[in-house]
Amino acid sequence: MVLTPGPNMIYLVSRSIAQGRRAGLISLAGVALGFLVYLLAVSAGIATLFALVPAIYLAIKLAGAGYLLWLAWKAVRPGGRSAVANQELTHDRPLKLFLMGLLTCLLNPKVAILYISLLPQFVDPERGHVALQGLLLGLTQIAVGVAGNAFFIVTAGSVAGFFARHPLWQRLHRYVMGTALAGFAVKIATERTGAAVALH
Repeated sequence: MVLTPGPNMIYLVSRSIAQGRRAGLISLAGVALGFLVYLLAVSAGIATLFALVPAIYLAIKLAGAGYLLWLAWKAVRPGGRSAVANQELTHDRPLKLFLMGLLTCLLNPKVAILYISLLPQFVDPERGHVALQGLLLGLTQIAVGVAGNAFFIVTAGSVAGFFARHPLWQRLHRYVMGTALAGFAVKIATERTGAAVALH
């Protein structure tokens, strides 16, 4: 799961390259909080809420798809840059870095579906409190995810150096990334999977 490219990884790597590892790690703290918000929401019964009020799930899904399309446009537009290319960007303050990391995570509806549909499969009622088991499993996933993304942040500079020496690969990566993001956006917007899956 951690190795699967997505909006969180793209944002963290690009920010780390543009502003340094410290900025990437601050952004990662925001992403971690986003994971925690989703986990707590799922523990509080967000699956039932989505099933009872489908419009809420639809709004989150479309917002996430729109955000991915925006990232795709930034990648393929004239003058656009690869997320793993060296670039001069205005350095954001720590609070903005943290909030952007949080927003990137919260606008990814796949995170909610992941917690709703995957974690319950590993909960065993015979082993004790079900909600506590789900919370511990979620916290474990968050710990692994934070560690994995921290590795990508630390190594982002080396990847950027490779692309700086090979501009053709940088251009190819930019278009591949933009196409992939657009594809993810279309899939998220059109798929029929909903939160109700957790109720079966």
